[in-house]
Amino acid sequence: MYFDVSSVDLRPEADPRSVVQGKNYRFTVLTPRLIRMEYSESDAFEDRATAFAVCRKFPVPEFSVSEENGMLRIETEALLLEYDGQPFGTGLTVLVKRSQKHKAARWHYGMEELTLGGRSVNLGGTARTLDVADGRVPLGKGLMSIHGFSVVEDSDSLLWTDDGWFEPRSHEETDLYFFGYLSDFTGALQEYYRLSGASPMLPRYAFGNWWSRYYKYTENSYLELMKNFAAHKIPLSVAVIDMDWHPVDIDPEYGNGWTGYSWNRNFFPDPERFLKTLHRLGLKVTMNLHPADGVRAFEDRYPALASALGMDPEKGETVQFDAANPESLRGLLDHVLAPLEKEGVDFWWLDWQQAGGTSDLRYDPLFILNHCFYLKNAEKGTYPLNFSRYAGPGSQRYPIGFSGDTFMTWASLDFQPEFTATASNVGFGWWSHDIGGHMRGIWDNELQIRWLQYGVFSPILRLHSAKNTFLLKEPWNFPAETEKILSDQLRLRHRLVPYLYTMNYRNHAEGIPLVRPLYYEYGKPGAAVHASLFRTYRNEYLFGSELLVCPITTPSDRESMKGRVTAWIPEGDWFDFTDGRRYRGEKELELYRGREAYPVLAKAGAIVPLSEECEGFGTALPKAFELRVFAGKDGVFRMYEDNESLKRLKKCVTEYRFSWRKKSRISIRPAEGDLSILPKKRAYRVTLFGTSAPKKVRVITDGIESKASYEFDELSGKLSVRIPPAPVTSGIDIVIDGSGTFFEEDWRREIGARLPKWQTENQVKQEICDALSAGLSKGAFLAAMLTKVTNRYILGEITEIVTAGE
Repeated sequence: MYFDVSSVDLRPEADPRSVVQGKNYRFTVLTPRLIRMEYSESDAFEDRATAFAVCRKFPVPEFSVSEENGMLRIETEALLLEYDGQPFGTGLTVLVKRSQKHKAARWHYGMEELTLGGRSVNLGGTARTLDVADGRVPLGKGLMSIHGFSVVEDSDSLLWTDDGWFEPRSHEETDLYFFGYLSDFTGALQEYYRLSGASPMLPRYAFGNWWSRYYKYTENSYLELMKNFAAHKIPLSVAVIDMDWHPVDIDPEYGNGWTGYSWNRNFFPDPERFLKTLHRLGLKVTMNLHPADGVRAFEDRYPALASALGMDPEKGETVQFDAANPESLRGLLDHVLAPLEKEGVDFWWLDWQQAGGTSDLRYDPLFILNHCFYLKNAEKGTYPLNFSRYAGPGSQRYPIGFSGDTFMTWASLDFQPEFTATASNVGFGWWSHDIGGHMRGIWDNELQIRWLQYGVFSPILRLHSAKNTFLLKEPWNFPAETEKILSDQLRLRHRLVPYLYTMNYRNHAEGIPLVRPLYYEYGKPGAAVHASLFRTYRNEYLFGSELLVCPITTPSDRESMKGRVTAWIPEGDWFDFTDGRRYRGEKELELYRGREAYPVLAKAGAIVPLSEECEGFGTALPKAFELRVFAGKDGVFRMYEDNESLKRLKKCVTEYRFSWRKKSRISIRPAEGDLSILPKKRAYRVTLFGTSAPKKVRVITDGIESKASYEFDELSGKLSVRIPPAPVTSGIDIVIDGSGTFFEEDWRREIGARLPKWQTENQVKQEICDALSAGLSKGAFLAAMLTKVTNRYILGEITEIVTAGE
């Protein structure tokens, strides 16, 4: 075996009862909405796993087969396939049956791309890279379509072999997968994962802050930088070392220094000491690799590799990189990289950008690298990680994605939320961007703030920049106000790790990515609102099960000093994640925020666990939490934790419940599972947003009532209850008498508080103040504002405050 593939659900051969086969064709009914369609002139069909499809062993669905007037008919509860027995052409059609929510749709082989309003009905997938992007880039096709069906082409992908490697197909065959799901986008994605492999669990450290910069660090300067982060109480979990860890100024006889596998001893005289120090600080380490130029004779471990491959080290012949040669790749991993891993490198950053790199063009070097490096990293026995660009369908098996070197511009920021969310349409849920942008552009403090705020609510937060003296992203290099915002956001990211890790498990176990476009859950198919969710609110996205993010990706207005985003507030009640303002859906609304704030909304009944330990390095399981709970509906959240072991997994679940009543109850259930991985005791600060003032608050621990330590903010409707450390085996209930009604914000007070900060005409501010004092109704007040306020941002901010809860 070249690699242990036991972590992949390799069950490629379908149940024979699902197969309908005739001369030169074969159809496999995998589910009522998913059919494999094959045509082969040689009448030979492939049952092995492909680079895309690894599991076809589905339960046999109910379907019927008939033939009439030379037409084969295969019918399930959702699809009707008709086929004329000829080479695939217009005689192969699939009807996706009408549902209560969606009209019927029909596909035929060779159909030209469908459009609606001049745009493709396919909602897009992702791209291999965002290198040198300054705004939008073309996206490949995804699984989701406005018309409710899509086809995945698998005719040319590589085949798995028994030894964990791949080989090309030996015969020509048309190999297609038809997905007909109408508007059930989540269901379609779950079937896609089942076919092509689940997205695996990421290690917990991946969800903290990554520090990266393309810069000539030395051992001393890098460790000094880490001390500075610690001194500023800014948490980190991953230390990234870019390519200058190895020599880059090499003898021209060997070409350029882009590829390297030996430490630069001038910068890092004792690599093992350096890596051990980073580990002691609580950091994981990744280092940059550009494998394209192979292993050359000047490398420290060249003799060992050359000898292992049967070459004469004395001749100094380069060991070429060849994605089609498993022996050379396994040799690279075992004889060159394994010693570096033994010194302390936790995983590798594969920076593959080149064409070539293979003796057989049917092998994509990027896909092969991702496959090999991920499975090799799994051999350490804990959740593996690979950091590399996207290599096509099936890439979700080898997370995480490196999106490449983008320009440092507002246009680049404006595209990244859509790009990240849309990637879920091909099951690729773990993109990592250069937060703040990589190169060029103009330095802009506000751009850095908005980009980092987006990074906090993106799959992976990794700061990075090009080799430029002025591209400094350490918060303390900014003006004091900006420094505070950036530092607070980096701490918030580490506070979110318990929530993010639970969503990590949800993605792996249930096939629901952390970041999803809004149209996965909201809107009525066929209605104008639903169609607009595909296009108008392209940057808005669901962030896990509880939150909705509306990124601000344009500069603030000078007079109001606020950024703006046009958002769709879905049906129901929603609350600002930070200050608790309540928004009533279903409507479009412009949201306005100062630089220190970001539009993240929590649904009614949401429960979000946050760590209270957010100033140190690493992502250890917390001993203290803040539990944010949002009024309006009952809610349940099951927080998942484990020891990240592939050999002996130990896991725990702690369930939190919220009952929204006149006598509301917030419950912390005893932890379930292997408690050996948890701290013995945990403390909580439970914050309920959006409630009216309580009459009484009680805390009941294991049936014993005690006096509650709580505070209620009458200006925001926020109730905070502190629970001292209690055993994780305890059941805790917070009973809130007199709740069950929403807090009503004083909109006049809120506008009056913001009025002095607006940098607009003094006369206009006075007229706003007079109107507030006049006791006007909301409608009359807004009508007055339309005649007095000319600044669109200020008028919009007033409108948001007045109408949020309407």
